Amino acid sequence: MRRKITSVLVGLGVLGGTLVAATGSAQSHGYADSATSRQQLCATGAVRNCGQIQWEPESVEGLKGFPSAGPADGRICAGGNGRFSELDDPRGGAWPTTQLSSGQSHTFSWRIKVRHATSDFRYYITKDGYNPAKPLTRADLEPQPFLTVPFGGVRPAAVVTHNGTLPQKSGRHLILGVWTIADTANAFYACSDVRF
Repeated sequence: MRRKITSVLVGLGVLGGTLVAATGSAQSHGYADSATSRQQLCATGAVRNCGQIQWEPESVEGLKGFPSAGPADGRICAGGNGRFSELDDPRGGAWPTTQLSSGQSHTFSWRIKVRHATSDFRYYITKDGYNPAKPLTRADLEPQPFLTVPFGGVRPAAVVTHNGTLPQKSGRHLILGVWTIADTANAFYACSDVRF
């Protein structure tokens, strides 16, 4: 009898461990909410026909190492994740924009659902002449981030904010936020359509 109980408990432990391992990768993680990201627009219903991202705005995770590695051109806003390809669709340049003031201070913020050890947060912006009616490529972005916030492996809070000075730009642009995880091969991506 004792042997049966032990076998059942071991079996339950293995099952529980399997469930934790299986659900660990499917948990949500984090997304940018200032400037408003495409995934947030989908999650709040401000933009329709978004597919699965409307229920998982925190899950835009792809390989890290951007811009030398990471998601392929044209698949950057979805982090290379085909489940969220609606984020890469430029919608004819009609994504709603966040109004920003060129050269002014701005507080960027992320909502973090699963707090990963973090290398850094980086913010890239599109070059002058960017065409918002086409999927985002590396060639569309300035080569260097305009803001980098090092974290040195620390886990961020549930809401993390970064103050930075916006570049001198005018018209419609896109800001790409990249949250690089320290202890995995991945990063989280957030595209925010903005107007200066």
